[in-house]
Amino acid sequence: MRPAAEQVILVTGATDGLGRAVAGELAKGGATLLIHGRDDARLADATDGIRAESANEKLGAYRADFSSLQEVGDLAERLERDQDRIDVLVNNAGIGSTLPGSGRRMESRDGHELRFAVNYLAHFLLTRRLASLIRASAPARIVNVSSAGQVAIDFEDVMLQRAYDGTRAYCQSKLAQVMFTFDLATELRDAGVTVNCLHPASYMPTKIVMAARGSAVSTLEQGLDATMRLAADSELDGVTGRYFDGQTEARAHPQAYDPDSRRRLRELSERLVGLGP
Repeated sequence: MRPAAEQVILVTGATDGLGRAVAGELAKGGATLLIHGRDDARLADATDGIRAESANEKLGAYRADFSSLQEVGDLAERLERDQDRIDVLVNNAGIGSTLPGSGRRMESRDGHELRFAVNYLAHFLLTRRLASLIRASAPARIVNVSSAGQVAIDFEDVMLQRAYDGTRAYCQSKLAQVMFTFDLATELRDAGVTVNCLHPASYMPTKIVMAARGSAVSTLEQGLDATMRLAADSELDGVTGRYFDGQTEARAHPQAYDPDSRRRLRELSERLVGLGP
């Protein structure tokens, strides 16, 4: 990887929780930090805070609501227009099993089950749209913040219309991220772009965890250290297509290793976001 001060790094969901911590730490290294959030006021607060903490003036703020594929597409267009490179993409934005909606089934603006849309489809579209820019920046990295909570995708009811459960919705969206990671790593293996995913830590004190269970188990620092390792540690140069539990390489759900399931997910995702194969 290039020295941090020469890198352009995009972190999605960077206005609070793990994303805010990761963005702040990366900014301290002198990188050009692109901070994404869905609320203008919170995005401005996060950007001001990171600037004050890091003394880094190379910050950019980008707003988009990931429940709208149109807004995700517009975000990609703005990034392509504004930036001539992206060295690291940290796909972190997400929602939990109960927040929002208190466990009720909700849909995105495009009519897709909300957890699947925000946690997975939005990042699938953003990453695909930015792929050429990331390739041109090689050596580059893509880091997908997933979870150890993974449930097999039922391709007959991906949107969980028959029997909705918030935990299942969350867990299948996180498995979809892992499957996308493995697929994309294979595709970009010879392009100088590594793609890895991780479960950063169990039940950190983030907003979505506290809403779901009221208490934490791990510290935010544990999740920060694990995510920073994938984003910035030179020891992982060339390491791709892996799933990590914290800082340890681990096995994901068995469905993630099934080529046919990954193909079905890829074809479904391309159709849902309006991209050709």
